[in-house]
Amino acid sequence: MTLNAAPTDLTGKVAFVTGAVGGIGASAVAHFAALGAKVYATDIADSFDGSATYRAFNLLDDKGLNACRDWIGEVKPDIFFNNAAIFDMGTVLEADLAQYDRLFGVNVRAFYAVMQAAAQSMVAHGQHGSIINMASQAGHRGEALVAHYCATKAAVISYTQSAALALAPHKIRVNAISPGVIDTPMWKDVDALFAKFENKPLGQKKREVGEVVPLGYMGAPDDVARAAVFLASDQSAYMTAQTLGVDGGNVLR
Repeated sequence: MTLNAAPTDLTGKVAFVTGAVGGIGASAVAHFAALGAKVYATDIADSFDGSATYRAFNLLDDKGLNACRDWIGEVKPDIFFNNAAIFDMGTVLEADLAQYDRLFGVNVRAFYAVMQAAAQSMVAHGQHGSIINMASQAGHRGEALVAHYCATKAAVISYTQSAALALAPHKIRVNAISPGVIDTPMWKDVDALFAKFENKPLGQKKREVGEVVPLGYMGAPDDVARAAVFLASDQSAYMTAQTLGVDGGNVLR
């Protein structure tokens, strides 16, 4: 039997990563670069310490969002890792429209706009590319304190499916990753919010969410980045319109 093993080598590919400063985005940049891709990256921070050509954009601002879309068109990515997102909390009795506008502004409106720019570039240049959208376990189920955020990530999953079907004739694959609880720098802020809303000591919520994961611990950014490599490479050549859970067994799909 002849084994036709698909490579994870990304040499010659151009990758574009949003939300690249810290955590999952920074890990994805490092993994893509280590496997040979030329990496371009963006975030809102002024600078980035990593293996990528970097520009800062505020995706909540139309000027910044349009500039980011233009740069995507110039870069012509083969791999687009759509990772930029923000988080906040509040029940349906407390989460106001200002919070809604911020979360949906980045997590849905800007997410869609940059995905569209990547897709348009791939179609225009005949690239059989891979778009990888960052969803969340929160997109598969509601949570009492995270109403707006859960809704934004449910939208990501739905857009992923629709985009995959629309782009399949162009041989462009669109998939998503749904992380569970991942130990990123953002968890300091998340834990503080849970401490406020659930009246818990700082650090308790983070410890609790790790303990209830079936595998028994929080994931790491590298766990998600490795899944991104899989979806970016020919290892997943026959996968599209899927949402890959990287959550230690938290959500059974």
